Amino acid sequence: MTRDPRYDILFEPMNIGPVTAKNRFYQVPHCNGGGYRDPSAAAEMRKIKAQGGWGVVFTEQCEMHHTSEITPFIELRLWDDADIPMLAKMASNIKDNGALAGIQLAYSGINGPNLYSREVPLAPTALPIRTFTNDPVHARAMDKQDIKDLRRWFVNAFKRSRTAGFDLVCLYGAHGFGIFQHFLSTATNQRSDEYGGSLENRSRFVREVVQDAREAIGDTMGITLRVSLDETIGDLGFSNAEVRDFVEMHGDLPDLWDLAHGAWEDCSGPSRFKEEAAQQELVEGIKKLTSKPIVGVGRFTSPDVMVKQIKSGTLDFIGCARPSIADPFLPKKVEEGRIEDIRECIGCNICITGDMTMSISRCTQNPTFMEEWRKGWHPEEMQPKGDSESVLIVGAGPAGMEAARALGLRGYQVALAEAGTEIGGRVRRECKLPGLSAWGRVKDYREYQLSQMANVDIYFDSELSADDIVEFGFENVAVATGSSWRRDGVARSHVVPMPIAEGVAIYTPEDLMDGNVPKGRVVLFDDDHYYMGGVLAELLVQGGALVTLVTPAAFVSEWTNNTLEQTAIHRRLAEMGVDIQLNRTVAEVTAGGVTTACTFTERTSDMVADAVVLVTSRTGNDGVWQDLKTREEDWQAAGIKSVKLIGDAASPGPIAWATYAGHRYARELDEPDIGDAMPFRREIAQLSA
Repeated sequence: MTRDPRYDILFEPMNIGPVTAKNRFYQVPHCNGGGYRDPSAAAEMRKIKAQGGWGVVFTEQCEMHHTSEITPFIELRLWDDADIPMLAKMASNIKDNGALAGIQLAYSGINGPNLYSREVPLAPTALPIRTFTNDPVHARAMDKQDIKDLRRWFVNAFKRSRTAGFDLVCLYGAHGFGIFQHFLSTATNQRSDEYGGSLENRSRFVREVVQDAREAIGDTMGITLRVSLDETIGDLGFSNAEVRDFVEMHGDLPDLWDLAHGAWEDCSGPSRFKEEAAQQELVEGIKKLTSKPIVGVGRFTSPDVMVKQIKSGTLDFIGCARPSIADPFLPKKVEEGRIEDIRECIGCNICITGDMTMSISRCTQNPTFMEEWRKGWHPEEMQPKGDSESVLIVGAGPAGMEAARALGLRGYQVALAEAGTEIGGRVRRECKLPGLSAWGRVKDYREYQLSQMANVDIYFDSELSADDIVEFGFENVAVATGSSWRRDGVARSHVVPMPIAEGVAIYTPEDLMDGNVPKGRVVLFDDDHYYMGGVLAELLVQGGALVTLVTPAAFVSEWTNNTLEQTAIHRRLAEMGVDIQLNRTVAEVTAGGVTTACTFTERTSDMVADAVVLVTSRTGNDGVWQDLKTREEDWQAAGIKSVKLIGDAASPGPIAWATYAGHRYARELDEPDIGDAMPFRREIAQLSA
């Protein structure tokens, strides 16, 4: 297949200072949970992006000096020459596969608590450290010598970046995380000297550092500047109007302007709250203020939207982080005329949770993300099948669909048996809830891929028993029968069923997704703490209910702090009139409502309710698997070599956990037994002499 001529403009070479990108696909800096702890995993992940056709591939934020670091978060480091080999491996991986290699240098200033280095944080103005975790530390205001020192540290970092082999350097001044934004914003710069006050003065530091960069590396590396489009804190902060004044005043300052919205939550908001190209209005017209190219972001997944961004004169480069994670080969698929094969980002932000939890990042759509080096998984390539020929997968939810797709690519004869009349499992139902329509892409992508495989057959209305499975005689059986929400309230607050009066109208998330949405006064008890409680509260209000959301946590949908949407969820529910009761548990469901209790004092309070919705925990639907285990003596005679329980049926979790489980099953089938060996590679710190 060949490229659609409509997309030719996306593949035009573009200059960034002294270097040239082969196309307009620009993987902007993004974190991955690996950083300095897992450098080879991060390097291989970036290599795969370059293989996938991205013209520019950047690192995540790289701490350029030990006096500003953001422990406990795990990012890259360039503190001294000892860090160069780790970064050089990444740069080489990117460049050897046809992309420009970029490094984002970050000095975190007011965001750097220095919990590891124990250095006194430095910032333009003395203020408390601003972090996700409200660290009880203050930054000292930089004096003139501190500023000179910081300029010198940047020069050292520029030279080390060049030694490591990078083509581009990005000065980080966006999302509230970078020292350049701290100087530019009146919220963090309250100085009265030549570095404070007027915009010209507040711009002085970035002008000086860019000039230093030109003198140190400017003839060999492109210099990019990442700034926030709007701090979204009113006149006090660096507003969109002032950003435009800044660009107009310094139009030719960097070799490329990298524009990203406000705080990280604004820039990388989930699809539940942010549409594709959500930053259009903020970036529109800025290109006219500079002769240098502009890159912007907006969770771009559609080539048509990308082309519109270019032809409208809004952007020169299409910046992507999350879409490049969901499909590292997005540019190649556009180039090869395979648009329908793109694994579109669903905007669930599960990738961000890796960074926020200091673990390895995941992707719901792409189970190979961050497993490229650890497990040798390539997003587009599977190893050939093993000794056996056939696999039966029971259940066509996210785990079953992904297992069938990956096994089909390996060359197995696959039968996918679904008890219902559609594939998709929980995804098919959840994507119909408020704000979650983009999540349907998990099903849509796999459904199309399976339809193209002659060796995969899908059977509907096929609720199989253990007897059926044994009778069929497939060599391998994967049970992916999903999970069900509990109706007894068992979760974290209640490890045994909670007291529930007889005859009370109890609802589970499945009831609501089936269309049984109660009205009147409804208490929703959320002891799950992810998205489901908040989404169902929206659904109930839309159906006319008066909703009280009770949660033992200190936040609504507490775990969504890790997906950058907790604030937006609380705001939306409050605006919809939901009565939010934090730090309280439902102690008992009574005939007339519920009794709640404070999680700290255990003091109780009664509440009238016509119905109670329990969003607590799930149990795996593993009955078929349990029955098969009792028939194990019959397996050999039936030709069954293996039976495996996977996905939510084995361990209920987020959808990303299910697609990963399905993919892992497909990768490991017929592979040699590794015994007690670790199933992934890791890097061990070398003891110092």
